[in-house]
Amino acid sequence: MSYPYLSDALKALTGLDLPLPLPTFGLSVMCAMLVATEFFRRDLQRLRAAGELPPRRGARLPADDPQGLDAFVSTFAMVVLLCGILGARIFHIFEHLPQFLADPWPMIFSRSGLSIMGGLIFGILAGAVVVRRSGLPVRPVLDAAAPAMMIGYGLGRIGCQISGDGDWGAPANMALKPDWLPTWLWAQTYDNNIYGAVIELPGVYPAPIYETAMALVLFGLLWAMRRHPFRHGWLFAVYLVLAGAERLLIEQIRINPVLDFMGLHATQAEMISGVFIALGIAGLALLSRRTPAAGKPQPA
Repeated sequence: MSYPYLSDALKALTGLDLPLPLPTFGLSVMCAMLVATEFFRRDLQRLRAAGELPPRRGARLPADDPQGLDAFVSTFAMVVLLCGILGARIFHIFEHLPQFLADPWPMIFSRSGLSIMGGLIFGILAGAVVVRRSGLPVRPVLDAAAPAMMIGYGLGRIGCQISGDGDWGAPANMALKPDWLPTWLWAQTYDNNIYGAVIELPGVYPAPIYETAMALVLFGLLWAMRRHPFRHGWLFAVYLVLAGAERLLIEQIRINPVLDFMGLHATQAEMISGVFIALGIAGLALLSRRTPAAGKPQPA
């Protein structure tokens, strides 16, 4: 069962039919952003205390100004959120270009249909611009953002699951279901989903649940590795590899348009995931060296 609006969820839980037309997907994304922002803030504070956030001369953000750091985090989070939503919509349109050209307005203003990979790309680029304009070194800030982005992604997928926004998987093969696994973890029909689709029994794989579980595990891994001894940017490179591998894995049980790009037949998400993994591996190769001796600052 899906609950596109807060009123739907409250009615299912309490039986009360209240006029609360707040989208559960949007509420989930906002909660995910708040949690991710807090983890981002905490790691930036750690880096500042360790002297690893030296601002450039004339920077807008003094290294020892807690209020300035809080303002930076708030601005960073808002810009990344807005640009991420914009990128998610643009990449979704590119993924379904024939439908968009045939009838553009419904796709532009649809309550569903977002490409999370497009959101990540736009969000990362916009975040890097905000960091540069603030005068802070980019690579340490990206390292601090890596665990936050992973947990934000995982918690945001809860909204996909609750609202039934179309990010579910392919038709479930019940013959492969382990006996010990509950049916709802293997197949769901997402009745009352916001996408308006009717899913026949036995249902489809609840991919958002799997992604939330994987993202939370990967967040724990990234958070545990944030005090790594390597050069700044190394943790973000790890994030790129993990994020790309996670999405590449989940694409195997999802149905998305297969694109033909320079002889490569793959979904948009698979292509972007491959780029993420390649960039991450390149970053690891370049940055897997011990940090310089104390007193020798690393480059931004």
